[in-house]
Amino acid sequence: MSEEKKQETVEEITAEEVTDETTVEEVKEETAEDKIAKLEALLKESEDKYFRVHADFENIKKRLEKEKYQAIDYASEKFAKDLLSPIDTLEMALAAEEAASALPAEELLSKLKEGVELTIKNFYTAFEKHDISIIETEGEFDPNFHDAVMQIDSPDHEDGHIVQRLQKGYKFKDRLLRPAMVSICKK
Repeated sequence: MSEEKKQETVEEITAEEVTDETTVEEVKEETAEDKIAKLEALLKESEDKYFRVHADFENIKKRLEKEKYQAIDYASEKFAKDLLSPIDTLEMALAAEEAASALPAEELLSKLKEGVELTIKNFYTAFEKHDISIIETEGEFDPNFHDAVMQIDSPDHEDGHIVQRLQKGYKFKDRLLRPAMVSICKK
Protein backbone atom coordinates (compact mmCIF):
# COMPACT_ATOMS: atom_id res chain seq x y z
CA MET A 1 0.00 0.00 0.00
CA SER A 2 1.06 3.34 -0.72
CA GLU A 3 1.55 6.05 1.79
CA GLU A 4 -1.38 7.95 0.54
CA LYS A 5 -3.77 5.05 0.93
CA LYS A 6 -2.54 4.41 4.46
CA GLN A 7 -3.11 8.05 5.31
CA GLU A 8 -6.63 7.96 3.88
CA THR A 9 -7.44 4.77 5.81
CA VAL A 10 -6.14 6.28 9.08
CA GLU A 11 -8.18 9.41 8.45
CA GLU A 12 -11.30 7.34 7.72
CA ILE A 13 -10.81 5.27 10.88
CA THR A 14 -10.21 8.43 12.93
CA ALA A 15 -13.25 10.08 11.37
CA GLU A 16 -15.31 6.97 12.12
CA GLU A 17 -14.02 6.92 15.71
CA VAL A 18 -14.78 10.61 16.11
CA THR A 19 -18.23 10.06 14.63
CA ASP A 20 -18.77 7.02 16.86
CA GLU A 21 -17.56 8.92 19.93
CA THR A 22 -19.74 11.90 19.10
CA THR A 23 -22.72 9.62 18.62
CA VAL A 24 -22.10 7.90 21.95
CA GLU A 25 -21.70 11.26 23.71
CA GLU A 26 -24.77 12.64 21.96
CA VAL A 27 -26.72 9.52 22.97
CA LYS A 28 -25.46 9.95 26.55
CA GLU A 29 -26.33 13.64 26.51
CA GLU A 30 -29.75 12.99 25.00
CA THR A 31 -30.43 10.35 27.58
CA ALA A 32 -29.45 12.71 30.40
CA GLU A 33 -31.48 15.50 28.82
CA ASP A 34 -34.43 13.14 28.40
CA LYS A 35 -34.14 12.12 32.04
CA ILE A 36 -34.01 15.75 33.13
CA ALA A 37 -37.01 16.56 30.96
CA LYS A 38 -38.94 13.59 32.35
CA LEU A 39 -38.07 14.55 35.91
CA GLU A 40 -39.08 18.15 35.26
CA ALA A 41 -42.38 16.93 33.81
CA LEU A 42 -42.95 14.71 36.87
CA LEU A 43 -42.12 17.62 39.16
CA LYS A 44 -44.55 19.86 37.32
CA GLU A 45 -47.24 17.18 37.47
CA SER A 46 -46.64 16.65 41.20
CA GLU A 47 -46.78 20.39 41.85
CA ASP A 48 -50.02 20.60 39.87
CA LYS A 49 -51.51 17.73 41.90
CA TYR A 50 -50.37 19.38 45.14
CA PHE A 51 -51.95 22.71 44.20
CA ARG A 52 -55.19 21.01 43.19
CA VAL A 53 -55.37 19.01 46.42
CA HIS A 54 -54.53 22.12 48.43
CA ALA A 55 -57.24 24.09 46.64
CA ASP A 56 -59.75 21.26 47.25
CA PHE A 57 -58.77 21.22 50.92
CA GLU A 58 -59.27 24.97 51.23
CA ASN A 59 -62.66 24.73 49.52
CA ILE A 60 -63.76 21.92 51.84
CA LYS A 61 -62.50 23.88 54.83
CA LYS A 62 -64.50 26.95 53.78
CA ARG A 63 -67.61 24.86 53.11
CA LEU A 64 -67.39 23.12 56.50
CA GLU A 65 -66.89 26.45 58.27
CA LYS A 66 -69.96 27.85 56.49
CA GLU A 67 -71.98 24.75 57.44
CA LYS A 68 -70.79 25.04 61.04
CA TYR A 69 -71.99 28.64 61.29
CA GLN A 70 -75.29 27.70 59.69
CA ALA A 71 -75.70 24.85 62.17
CA ILE A 72 -75.05 27.27 65.04
CA ASP A 73 -77.43 29.87 63.59
CA TYR A 74 -80.23 27.35 63.06
CA ALA A 75 -79.59 25.07 66.07
CA SER A 76 -82.81 26.06 67.81
CA GLU A 77 -84.99 25.70 64.71
CA LYS A 78 -86.65 22.46 65.88
CA PHE A 79 -87.35 23.94 69.29
CA ALA A 80 -88.79 27.07 67.73
CA LYS A 81 -91.10 24.95 65.54
CA ASP A 82 -92.31 23.07 68.62
CA LEU A 83 -93.14 26.37 70.35
CA LEU A 84 -95.51 27.30 67.54
CA SER A 85 -98.17 24.93 68.90
CA PRO A 86 -98.53 26.70 72.28
CA ILE A 87 -98.71 30.05 70.51
CA ASP A 88 -101.46 28.71 68.25
CA THR A 89 -103.34 27.50 71.34
CA LEU A 90 -103.12 30.93 72.97
CA GLU A 91 -104.32 32.62 69.80
CA MET A 92 -107.26 30.19 69.56
CA ALA A 93 -108.13 30.97 73.19
CA LEU A 94 -108.25 34.68 72.40
CA ALA A 95 -110.34 34.06 69.28
CA ALA A 96 -112.73 31.83 71.27
CA GLU A 97 -113.18 34.57 73.88
CA GLU A 98 -114.30 37.02 71.21
CA ALA A 99 -116.68 34.47 69.69
CA ALA A 100 -118.08 33.42 73.06
CA SER A 101 -119.03 36.87 74.28
CA ALA A 102 -122.63 35.68 74.59
CA LEU A 103 -121.63 32.98 77.13
CA PRO A 104 -122.03 33.58 80.84
CA ALA A 105 -118.89 34.78 82.62
CA GLU A 106 -118.40 31.55 84.61
CA GLU A 107 -118.50 29.37 81.49
CA LEU A 108 -116.21 31.75 79.64
CA LEU A 109 -113.76 31.68 82.55
CA SER A 110 -113.75 27.86 82.64
CA LYS A 111 -113.09 27.69 78.89
CA LEU A 112 -110.30 30.24 79.24
CA LYS A 113 -108.80 28.20 82.08
CA GLU A 114 -109.01 25.07 79.92
CA GLY A 115 -107.21 26.87 77.09
CA VAL A 116 -104.42 28.04 79.40
CA GLU A 117 -104.02 24.51 80.79
CA LEU A 118 -103.82 23.14 77.25
CA THR A 119 -101.20 25.76 76.39
CA ILE A 120 -99.11 24.84 79.42
CA LYS A 121 -99.42 21.17 78.47
CA ASN A 122 -98.18 22.02 74.96
CA PHE A 123 -95.21 23.86 76.43
CA TYR A 124 -94.30 20.90 78.65
CA THR A 125 -94.64 18.54 75.68
CA ALA A 126 -92.21 20.69 73.68
CA PHE A 127 -89.86 20.88 76.67
CA GLU A 128 -89.93 17.11 77.15
CA LYS A 129 -89.26 16.57 73.46
CA HIS A 130 -86.11 18.72 73.73
CA ASP A 131 -84.85 17.31 77.06
CA ILE A 132 -85.85 20.34 79.12
CA SER A 133 -86.96 19.27 82.57
CA ILE A 134 -88.22 20.89 85.75
CA ILE A 135 -85.83 20.92 88.70
CA GLU A 136 -87.18 19.01 91.68
CA THR A 137 -87.75 21.12 94.77
CA GLU A 138 -88.55 18.38 97.25
CA GLY A 139 -86.01 17.51 99.90
CA GLU A 140 -82.65 19.05 100.60
CA PHE A 141 -81.40 22.33 99.19
CA ASP A 142 -78.81 21.96 96.40
CA PRO A 143 -76.98 25.20 95.52
CA ASN A 144 -76.23 23.79 92.06
CA PHE A 145 -79.94 23.75 91.16
CA HIS A 146 -81.67 25.95 93.74
CA ASP A 147 -81.51 29.63 94.58
CA ALA A 148 -82.50 30.28 98.20
CA VAL A 149 -84.16 33.67 98.51
CA MET A 150 -85.69 33.26 101.97
CA GLN A 151 -85.16 31.35 105.18
CA ILE A 152 -88.23 30.26 107.10
CA ASP A 153 -88.77 28.56 110.45
CA SER A 154 -90.76 25.41 109.81
CA PRO A 155 -91.49 22.68 112.32
CA ASP A 156 -92.46 20.31 109.46
CA HIS A 157 -89.07 20.46 107.71
CA GLU A 158 -85.50 19.69 108.64
CA ASP A 159 -82.80 22.36 108.65
CA GLY A 160 -81.56 23.04 105.11
CA HIS A 161 -84.55 21.47 103.38
CA ILE A 162 -86.77 23.27 100.91
CA VAL A 163 -89.99 24.61 102.40
CA GLN A 164 -91.56 26.29 99.39
CA ARG A 165 -90.90 26.72 95.67
CA LEU A 166 -91.36 30.33 94.62
CA GLN A 167 -90.38 29.87 90.96
CA LYS A 168 -89.75 26.73 88.91
CA GLY A 169 -86.24 25.97 87.75
CA TYR A 170 -85.35 24.24 84.50
CA LYS A 171 -82.43 22.31 83.11
CA PHE A 172 -81.52 21.37 79.56
CA LYS A 173 -80.20 17.81 79.63
CA ASP A 174 -77.60 18.18 82.41
CA ARG A 175 -77.07 21.93 82.06
CA LEU A 176 -78.89 24.41 84.27
CA LEU A 177 -81.11 26.87 82.40
CA ARG A 178 -82.54 28.60 85.46
CA PRO A 179 -82.26 27.64 89.13
CA ALA A 180 -85.42 27.03 91.10
CA MET A 181 -86.17 29.95 93.43
CA VAL A 182 -86.96 28.46 96.83
CA SER A 183 -87.30 29.22 100.52
CA ILE A 184 -85.45 26.94 102.91
CA CYS A 185 -85.91 25.93 106.50
CA LYS A 186 -83.64 27.43 109.10
CA LYS A 187 -83.90 26.35 112.69
